Amino acid sequence: MSTLQGRIDSEYVLAYKAKDSVRLAVLRHLKTAAKNLSVEVLRPLTDDDYLGIISRQIKQRRESLEQYQKHGRPELAAVESAELEVLLGYMPTALTDDELAEAIDRLAVETGSQGPKDMGKVMAALALAYKGRYDGRKASEAVRARLSS
Repeated sequence: MSTLQGRIDSEYVLAYKAKDSVRLAVLRHLKTAAKNLSVEVLRPLTDDDYLGIISRQIKQRRESLEQYQKHGRPELAAVESAELEVLLGYMPTALTDDELAEAIDRLAVETGSQGPKDMGKVMAALALAYKGRYDGRKASEAVRARLSS
């Protein structure tokens, strides 16, 4: 059992006992997504698998939050925001903007990237080295800016 799986399982029980409906709903979604992935790949899940699941859930919540705010639905936006905060608690410490820029500079040199056509190389190296520690949209913009200059 991965450490994230153990943490999710134990916190699920605590949320159930505490009647914390937001945390319970989020953890229920995570457990379901993990079970589906486990059946799909036919092996026990690793922490990296769990980080991928959590990252996708975070992305979904951010997109939903943006749509709810855009269309004037503050009550639904509040629910998505609360769920997003719970999910972010399971991710590793995020890179600061300066750390992200430094990592991109270093990886661009290591991969020998010359221009925008090599953006995929840098993004792949970034994903391997810092999985779950950065916002993909922000990283993509930073890599594009770095390789365009």
